[in-house]
Amino acid sequence: MSDTGDRELGEFGYTNQLKRTLGSFHTFAAGISYISVLTGVFQLSYLGLSEGGPAYWWSWPAVFVGQLMVALCFAELAAQYPVAGSVYNWAKKLSNPHIAWMAGWMMLLASIVSISATALAYQRTLPQITSFFQFIGDGTGTSDAANGVLLATVLIVFTTLVNAFGVKLMARINSAGVFVELLFAVLLVVFLAFHFVRGPSVVTQTNGTEAGHSSGYLGAFLIAGIASSYVMYGFDTAASLGEESLNPHRNAPKAILRALVASFVLGGLIILFALMAVGNINAPELGTVGLQYVLTDALGPAIGRVFLFVVFIAITVCVLAVHTAAIRIAFAMARDNALPGGRKLARVNKTTGTPVLPAIVIGVLAVALLVLNINSTQIFSAVTSLAIILIYLSYLLVTVPMLIRRLRGRWPREDAPAGRFSLGRWGLPVNVLAVLWGGAMTVNLAWPRNEIYNATAPFHWYLKWISVLFVGVFAAGGFAYYWFVQRHKVGVLADHAAAPAPDEEVSR
Repeated sequence: MSDTGDRELGEFGYTNQLKRTLGSFHTFAAGISYISVLTGVFQLSYLGLSEGGPAYWWSWPAVFVGQLMVALCFAELAAQYPVAGSVYNWAKKLSNPHIAWMAGWMMLLASIVSISATALAYQRTLPQITSFFQFIGDGTGTSDAANGVLLATVLIVFTTLVNAFGVKLMARINSAGVFVELLFAVLLVVFLAFHFVRGPSVVTQTNGTEAGHSSGYLGAFLIAGIASSYVMYGFDTAASLGEESLNPHRNAPKAILRALVASFVLGGLIILFALMAVGNINAPELGTVGLQYVLTDALGPAIGRVFLFVVFIAITVCVLAVHTAAIRIAFAMARDNALPGGRKLARVNKTTGTPVLPAIVIGVLAVALLVLNINSTQIFSAVTSLAIILIYLSYLLVTVPMLIRRLRGRWPREDAPAGRFSLGRWGLPVNVLAVLWGGAMTVNLAWPRNEIYNATAPFHWYLKWISVLFVGVFAAGGFAYYWFVQRHKVGVLADHAAAPAPDEEVSR
């Protein structure tokens, strides 16, 4: 089956230099570890509860339905094009090299920011297990940003080394971590079920969070929903490892959908059951610590710490998966010579079978982003929100061109092999909903709010607008560099080129 996957690479003008060693579970694990329900649910639960109260739970199914539309579109693409770089190469097939470069650039930037944002979750977990991990400050909040940067840096160094050593080591650690995460996620649901002190109607309580919002609870809910938006993305990683997977055109679509559905079910139950089990639903710790507080409050310190340790494992494999996905994006663009130093970035180490330099460069950039924000009290919500905005934008650069091709009758492709995943007559409505969802969420995430970007004094206009400024500067600056410098050099590098027909080469 690997021959089939390699022949499909010929459509892009590539010859496969990566090793096909990953089975179906490895592919599924890559997608679900990027989503990492335990990481995402616990990392931003404090934000959801503080801004929306228990009723923020309803943002969970809302985000799932929206992201399911995107995932279905991606599953259809993965069945046809399971290649490294996923959104970059998909956009290249659906539109043109310029849109593809922008999609890849935004996804690469999003992945680097996601590494930083996800690694910060250590600060919300490790000091709750033991104060030993509070190396800087006393854990009261005044030095949490600096301590979080320290813990996150250690984790990023670890994921850099693992990715540099090869895909087999990464896959083993990732698969083991995912197995532990899924097992204990189920156990956590069961344990919480034995400690209920109230019914499911708790998710109708807003705890007065609508106060101060001109639009009432809707304003509070849109902010709180960012907590759920942060979890359910990254499922395209299963397709991005397609060149290293066996039967990728069959396994990748299944892995994308299974990872999203499994995360939705487990995450939704964990949040709901935790709200039903916590002793005091109005405890201030829910809005400062988050669901981590529920583990020790409802389950007791000993059992609670066991589950917090599992959250630590989940965070570790999540950052590892995000780092892996970022490397594949960088590699995919570099072998098209679409990045500065493309020839070096696209070099695959013959011993490990992986591109080592991108692992190092991405790790360094992720740490640098944290260091630049080391004194920011908003680092946890601001960096995380920036990551999600960039992800949603990169996804739109795939779903919008896909919709345009559908409307023009050019998708699904007429020469698609039979038996592969297809949305059939549901393709158009699903695609329309995916675009509408992506656009609405991008606006919601980027909306300048003090609650996310400048929650505490001193208040500055540029902090409130940092999402628009950050995305605008990097999008415009990056594309300007591409347009005036890099696009004149774009073309599949000789070391990676197959023997394609002229019209299969990457357009200049």
